[in-house]
This record gives sequence, structure tokens and C-alpha cells, in this order.
Amino acid sequence: MFETEYCRREELEILQLERLKKIVAWAYEKSAFYQKTFQRHGVTPEDIQSLSDVDKLPLLTREEIHTTDAMDFLTLPLSSVIRVNNFGGVKKFYTRGDIRNNVEMLIHSLMAAGILRGSTVGIAGDLSDSRLLDALYALESIGATVVLADNFNVDATIQITADTLNFKNFNLYAPPEIGNAGLFIPCAADYHVQEDNFLIEILSGELVITTLTAQAMPLIRYRTGKLAKKISEPCPCGRTLTKIHID
Repeated sequence: MFETEYCRREELEILQLERLKKIVAWAYEKSAFYQKTFQRHGVTPEDIQSLSDVDKLPLLTREEIHTTDAMDFLTLPLSSVIRVNNFGGVKKFYTRGDIRNNVEMLIHSLMAAGILRGSTVGIAGDLSDSRLLDALYALESIGATVVLADNFNVDATIQITADTLNFKNFNLYAPPEIGNAGLFIPCAADYHVQEDNFLIEILSGELVITTLTAQAMPLIRYRTGKLAKKISEPCPCGRTLTKIHID
């Protein structure tokens, strides 16, 4: 059981606001892209005094991410970067803290999906993809047995894992623009948002994400293009994190 998954909403929102203020100020000061964009829209970090003030900030589109030099998003000198990933047409930079946070979020997600010490898990894909690499580290931290295969050996991987345990297949929402796979905690057919690390909005049915703890390349109000809706009823699992359904 992880503390933030079950904390009171008031406590969670205090933490989110603290981190939102910090990440907006950090991006404004350190990122050439955000400094220019915020100035063009006439907003400053001082405008963020509540969570609802996030709507004063400009939205970020997938096109902007793909057409802007990644160095303009970077908030740190390259000497502070320990991983560079170029996958899905998006270049991402990571600090040691980014990787640590990503792995920790994935541990939450994977354990919620029923993966424990002694589980056997197959990863089929290219481990040059930072998201899969983080998943490998998370699984090894849990103590699971990991079966690795490339995309050409998916059937063999499935065979090994299916023969070892009752076979389950699940996906984590992990757009390359976000750069990690720990955004959500799976719960039945839906997901809880790891809200200590992400602030979400749903605007006209579209999921919009702000990263609250990303150091090297924060994303502020990223329009994912995914349709989603919030589930307002309390969840039987007891988690107080916002639950959403993605179409």
C-alpha cells in the first residue's frame, strides 16, 4: 500500500499545487520553449495560486513537441542528463531523478496489476525504448522474473510466461511524448491517475496532462488527443486517486 494512493483529497491537492507552482517556475526559468510561450501568452509563474489557475497556461500540442528542437524543452545542462532516448520520433532527456521517479511509478502500477516477487513477466520489445527499460528496472526491483524478447519473438515470450503461470496480458498508457509508462495505476478496466506526479484535465473530452515531477523535460498542459472521462463514484479498491476511463 502506497501512502499517496489512499490519502485525503485535501492533502493530495496541497501537494499537487506545491508541485505545480514549482514546475511552472522551473520551466519558465530554465526552458527556452516555455519562457517564450508563456511570455507570448502573457502569463508568469506568479499567476498560479490555485490548481484551477492551470487553465491560464497555454496548451501544448503534439505538433509543437515534434517540431520544436528538444534542446529548447530541456531545463538543465547536458552534464546533468544521464539518459537520452529517441523513440517514436520524440527525443527525451532524463536526469537520475527522472529515472528514479519513473521506476517508482511503474512499481506502483505493476504491483497494482498483480505483479509480485516471484511473478514471471515477459517484455517483448526494443529495450532502446526508455519506457520499456524503466519497466525492466521496476520489475527487477519488485523481484519478478523477467523474460526478454524482441518484437520478432513475441510468441516465444508468451509461451514461456503462459507455461509458467496463469497468463495475463495488460497494457500501460505510455505515449512517447510523456516519456514514461507510470502515468496510471490499472484498476479493473479503468485507471487511477498517479496524481502526486501528474495533474490531469479533461477538456471537451480530451485528456490533458501536466507532469509535476519531471526534471529535464516537463510537459505543461499536453494535449494527448485521447478521449477520456472521469469516474466520480468512489472506487471499491479504496484508492482516492482520480479514476478515469480512456476510450
